[in-house]
Amino acid sequence: MWDTIIIKPFVNLLLWIYMMVGNFGVAIILFTTLTRVILYPLTAKQIKSSQAMQELQKNKRYIEIQEKYKGDKEKLAQEQMKLYQELKINPLSSCLPTLLQFPIIIGLYQALIQSIASAPLDLLKMTRHLYPGFLKISELIPLNTQFLWMDLGEKERLMIPGLNFGIPVLTIIVVITTYISSKVISPPSQPGANDQGAMMTKMMNLYMPFLMGWLAFSLSSGLALYFVVSNVIQILQYAITGKIYWGNIFPTKKKTEIKKA
Repeated sequence: MWDTIIIKPFVNLLLWIYMMVGNFGVAIILFTTLTRVILYPLTAKQIKSSQAMQELQKNKRYIEIQEKYKGDKEKLAQEQMKLYQELKINPLSSCLPTLLQFPIIIGLYQALIQSIASAPLDLLKMTRHLYPGFLKISELIPLNTQFLWMDLGEKERLMIPGLNFGIPVLTIIVVITTYISSKVISPPSQPGANDQGAMMTKMMNLYMPFLMGWLAFSLSSGLALYFVVSNVIQILQYAITGKIYWGNIFPTKKKTEIKKA
């Protein structure tokens, strides 16, 4: 079922885009852009939830709850949840698009493994994932998996003359862009606030860059390229339709709001 719902569509879409442009790197960039467009309703919901959480911190009842139960974390959590339900706010909505990307990440990785085939046995496996009459294997091979300095089917390392090791450039970029994308879309918390939803978001923002960086370092460079493009598009989407909280990264800089015209 996973193969039918995720792997086959991804393989066919990737290979179709590749057949149109002739380069797997460009195909992954276009594929990523398409997935971000499809996931845009969730991104818009994330923006709305983030703004609602920011407004909540100014709510009189919210402030009173924080003060009244600051010594009782269990009661504080219960009262906060009641307030969330009354105001129809889901504190975890801001994490939903990130969590929903994981099936796409797994599917894309498996699709890359199936799509970037060179050995006869691998080519045979790839043909089993093609929709009959949609793509012809003769039109796809030989596959061009080179993009910039990378072989998209292999781990990414930039070899510099004089160094006996490769530099994981994309991994570094993945960590940086994941950190930036998570920080600039998270509304700043109020001083002294003890909100469970805000704490969970903070933990996600802390660990997610390292998780994505580890995946980019350990798996194929094609997947790392997907991470970078996805992060950049997410930041641009938020800038166009929501608010950018640069103050989370540059404390001395005032919050910049970019509202939809």
